[in-house]
Amino acid sequence: MSRASKITLAATSLGAIGIVIFVHRAQRVEKAAMHAGVVRDYEQQRVKRERQADFEMQQELEKEYRKIQTVSDGGGSTAQDSGPSQ
Repeated sequence: MSRASKITLAATSLGAIGIVIFVHRAQRVEKAAMHAGVVRDYEQQRVKRERQADFEMQQELEKEYRKIQTVSDGGGSTAQDSGPSQ
């Protein structure tokens, strides 16, 4: 084999090996990013469930408080109505 063909073979072999290594690393990075997305989704779902539970608890407390206390919608007199007349 001539010297030029040996150099060409070595260069193409190194290039192919480099491409394979690059692709494998890119796949690992992409897999890690996808996994991070799944973890982030689970965390968002957990926070959403906690907020929903808090909201439901607040609704139950409001129902209990409304049973105990009378609550008006503000249909009474306003500050303008109770002020001095001129």
